[in-house]
Amino acid sequence: MDDAYTVGDPDGLSPLLREIRDAVARELHAQLALRAEHLDLADVPEVAYQVTLGVDRVLTGRLTPPRRTSAGR
Repeated sequence: MDDAYTVGDPDGLSPLLREIRDAVARELHAQLALRAEHLDLADVPEVAYQVTLGVDRVLTGRLTPPRRTSAGR
């Protein structure tokens, strides 16, 4: 049992896991809105990619991934 249950957190998730859950939910909501609340099987890889970017933003604290430039090599 996670300590979160003993300190009154009803979902039992750590703050980081709550942020990840929320990022996934936001991205799924956005993707469903873009696709008229319907996902085709062919859409799953793109949706998974967008969810992964959202989780990466949570884990790294960045709003956008850094862009590579020739000067940055």
